[in-house]
Amino acid sequence: MNMDQPFRKGPGELLRQRQAALAEELVRRQFAAQPELARRYGAAGRGKCLQDANFHLAYLADAMDAGDPAIFISYAAWAKVMLGKRGIPAEDLARHLEFTRAVIQTGLGGEAGALAVEYLNIGLARLSSLPADIPTYLNAEAPQAGLAREYFDSLLMGERHIASRLILNAVAAGVPIKEIYLHVFQPAQYEVGRLWQVNEISVAQEHYCTAATQLIMSQLYSHIFASDKHAGTMVGTCVAGDLHEIGVRMVTDFFEMDGWNTFYLGASMPAQAVVDTVAQRHAQVLGISSAMSAHFGAICELIQMVRAHTACQGVKILVGGYAFLVEPDLWRKMGADGCAPNAQEAITLANRLMAEGGRT
Repeated sequence: MNMDQPFRKGPGELLRQRQAALAEELVRRQFAAQPELARRYGAAGRGKCLQDANFHLAYLADAMDAGDPAIFISYAAWAKVMLGKRGIPAEDLARHLEFTRAVIQTGLGGEAGALAVEYLNIGLARLSSLPADIPTYLNAEAPQAGLAREYFDSLLMGERHIASRLILNAVAAGVPIKEIYLHVFQPAQYEVGRLWQVNEISVAQEHYCTAATQLIMSQLYSHIFASDKHAGTMVGTCVAGDLHEIGVRMVTDFFEMDGWNTFYLGASMPAQAVVDTVAQRHAQVLGISSAMSAHFGAICELIQMVRAHTACQGVKILVGGYAFLVEPDLWRKMGADGCAPNAQEAITLANRLMAEGGRT
């Protein structure tokens, strides 16, 4: 990635504009060239193939905007596991990406087409070496591993009340809430996502587990909001269209426990509403989370709006979430002040930025 060039929503925009037509054409070509696919997967399979084609193209466009093929490679790795666990071999994915490349060469062209083909070539070259499975996030050697396993198993069984009791009893026994967040809630949520990816739980189970964890987090608020407020003010949010709010909620709670006044705005917030809140609350820190690269453009626009607002001068902007783990330096191109991989490191980074008065 060229860190001298800012993130810009543009290189992938032409691909997005033509995405639907390109997806239709590549599926038509692939099923014409491989008639066995229709026999193997049927009409429903063709529909899923079209859906996958649109996902592939969307992530390719995100990588083009970011100027980093690693974003597309990360998606290809995720797709390889997800499809493989549903009976779609890696060879089919590779062939699909080859058809994608051919359709882009004839249907996109220009600099955008050349960049898309370059990234597809990189992805295809790496595909065979990407893992076909991913290990569990519930590490038996990690802190609070026993509690994390019991908690996770309770959620999978649909026993939300048991999961809640486990957490409340642990806190009553002296386990710090920050440890609960970092070593129980976070790995459990990652494991829920992994099990959906490998086709071991349904999307309904995934949503149940997430909703249960959010409810149990709220049961801890009498402890979280009891701390003295001696630091600054922090606003935590997801951008418009991003519904994956649990991560930024955890980060906001950590700031609260660290003595900050916090304003948690939640999922899918319009950019102007975020800017207005930062200005009205005289916030020193804005935390933005993203689980998917599809929201990078919206994050960039929000950062630019904050920077342009006269009442927001000096606000430190931190970004984080699963999408930023792929390319940890992407925050620089977006114009943020820093990026943290978890809630505790976000606190450490914010405090350092406030002490230094500048970017890290």
